[in-house]
Amino acid sequence: MGKTITTYLIDGDPNGAQYLFISNKICKMVIVPRANLPVINEREELQSPAFYILLGENEMMRPEAYIGETENFKERVKDHANKKDFWQKALIFISKDGAMTKADVQYVEHKAYAEAVLANRYRLDANKQTPKAPNLPEHQKDSMDEFFEDIKFLTSFVGCNIFDVVQEKEKHIFYIKGRGCEARGFYDGSGFTVLKGGVIAQDSVSSMSWKDRDHLVKELTVTQGENAILEYDKTFPSPSTAAIFCMGRNTNGWIKWIDGSGETLHDIYRK
Repeated sequence: MGKTITTYLIDGDPNGAQYLFISNKICKMVIVPRANLPVINEREELQSPAFYILLGENEMMRPEAYIGETENFKERVKDHANKKDFWQKALIFISKDGAMTKADVQYVEHKAYAEAVLANRYRLDANKQTPKAPNLPEHQKDSMDEFFEDIKFLTSFVGCNIFDVVQEKEKHIFYIKGRGCEARGFYDGSGFTVLKGGVIAQDSVSSMSWKDRDHLVKELTVTQGENAILEYDKTFPSPSTAAIFCMGRNTNGWIKWIDGSGETLHDIYRK
């Protein structure tokens, strides 16, 4: 079944503040880049109970996020602007009818944190405590479960995969070997995702043009004996970038990634 997403550019800038919502749904997502924080002062709806995600990168360029809830985001964000350096964008989720309560957003925060930990796409180092679930009536939990499903849809719609848990049985898995690497992954609309647990070549050949590759390997892997094991699922913009990351040398990912039947990525998706 199709969905209609309404997007409004608050300041007319596609890279600026905006809000989105799904037709016939009460969940509204407001996106505010850190550089556009003054916009918040003009939005009365951001003084109501809200669930929010702060997105950015740490010093090692690893995606980092903070998951939180508040009764008034306009006031809460002032503290985050002063004390948290990593974030560059805020995703704020409110009810279009203004009917959510403090307990409602606490429940959403609890669910969101648990799913973000399970997905393991972003570091959550800024979350010092695990959010606790409030005591909500059964009917209200059902409403907030539905609200959270809309949150996951909207975050994915804008390219944030913080809640995306890979279901390998639903994916066409491809494999790669060479230079000590032995990894697996899948291709979809987001790019090529290398799955956690794969063995990655620890060093790069001298002729390789991607100079930061070894630095990224150190950030995303853990050492077990002589092997570098990928600790997180990692999505790359193309199959070749993913293959180069795994092997530590220039290569064509379209022919290097091979499935269990011996067919290449090129055979499956290009032919």
